[in-house]
Amino acid sequence: MRNLVSAVAIVLLFNACRFNDDVQRLPIAGNRDVAQKVVNGQTVTDTIYQTIPEFKTVNQYGDSIKSVNLDDNIYVADFFFTTCPSICPVMHRNMLKVYDAYKDMPDLKIISYTIDPKNDSVAVLKTYADKLGIAGNKWWLLQGKKEDIYKLSSNYLVTFPVEDAKEKFIHDGYFILIDKQKRIRGQYDGTQPEQVDKLIADIKILKAEPEQK
Repeated sequence: MRNLVSAVAIVLLFNACRFNDDVQRLPIAGNRDVAQKVVNGQTVTDTIYQTIPEFKTVNQYGDSIKSVNLDDNIYVADFFFTTCPSICPVMHRNMLKVYDAYKDMPDLKIISYTIDPKNDSVAVLKTYADKLGIAGNKWWLLQGKKEDIYKLSSNYLVTFPVEDAKEKFIHDGYFILIDKQKRIRGQYDGTQPEQVDKLIADIKILKAEPEQK
């Protein structure tokens, strides 16, 4: 996990230096490709960034939620399971700070993917949401096919979940910030209050970027 975080940090540092204007921007993480096209007779080089791919899930209300439902939204994602005995309760107590800070921001969502869809039915997710005190469509708890969600975790640059006989599942506790272009703009340890405070501050920075308005 340490090597993964170091690699992401290098990518973020590289991208932090790519803008020449005076607008404060967050770095862009992940892989990238270079593409060339001809515009007005001149060859222009574009950078194509890694984005979060299509997915299909249902939320705690039983509504079908696809990646298209997040179009034109900044969002924060994490991975959890409702019977988690360790980091998940801490993560979601901290995520409530994000929820409360941006409850009036219409183009911000929070999504939490369960990595235990066998146990975490729609009804179980709704009960979990009620215990958290969340309602409406600001924060979705999402259930999908196990193999799809596990594969999707790699696209968010977090460690692939592992089933463990003792703790049942082992997974990262990161909150991942995604922009309206579905690019990764930051990772934050959801168990650390100071990291969550940074996420709250970074959402404000991201929202102010011209591309996010």
